[in-house]
Amino acid sequence: MKKLIRSLLFISILVFSLNVSADEELWAYYKVGTLEVSMNESITLVKEALSSKGFEVVGEYYPGNNDSLYVVAYTRNDLQKTTLKVKDRGAMASVLKIGFVNKEGKINVSMLNPMYLFYAYLMDDSDTYLNELKAVTTDAKEALSNVGNDFTGFGGSEEIKDLKHYHYMMMMPYFTDPVELNEFDSFEQGVSTIRKNLDAKKGNTVKVYEVVLENEKVAIFGVGLLDPEEGEAHFLPIIGEDN
Repeated sequence: MKKLIRSLLFISILVFSLNVSADEELWAYYKVGTLEVSMNESITLVKEALSSKGFEVVGEYYPGNNDSLYVVAYTRNDLQKTTLKVKDRGAMASVLKIGFVNKEGKINVSMLNPMYLFYAYLMDDSDTYLNELKAVTTDAKEALSNVGNDFTGFGGSEEIKDLKHYHYMMMMPYFTDPVELNEFDSFEQGVSTIRKNLDAKKGNTVKVYEVVLENEKVAIFGVGLLDPEEGEAHFLPIIGEDN
């Protein structure tokens, strides 16, 4: 049987609440804090903070080739194991993100709210693994508390019941409506082809991260869109670079 490989379109978006009810609203992102050090120093501080709680950085880049913006993608083994229990595309929820925005020499650090992502990607299954997901969320917040302790929500909020049926806007697909890009004769062939195309930067793309789980035959690719007219440089100023 042919193995279908799907790639995750990585759109730079930056990042809490643990007592949950169906009508509770969760912010999409949280401001961690503002640092008065360089971009590189800020990135190093965040990486060290994530490492303190066992998180692994799997990718990073400048969205739209803009050196005032930076994204760090991270994951952890227990999160991968939990999300893999949700069949099909649950593993897409295993990669979380931190955002950096340079504003007048000060670096604003923000995080994608893990629970926001979990409810949107894992939908009703998020309730089944709620304790595990909450533990990851707590650890991520505690780790970043070494960087800042603001955690003011921004970027819009959604009720949990609506996140489970998330829809960005009219005429756009739901998470349950994936676009099938191609089929391959084997998992290995699919992964190899995607890697080669990304290494060649086909379509003005760049590989931001990859998470390949060989035993489960699951691969996730984070892809940056560098086309100046249709990629991130075009749409980020429209949807909000802070996001």
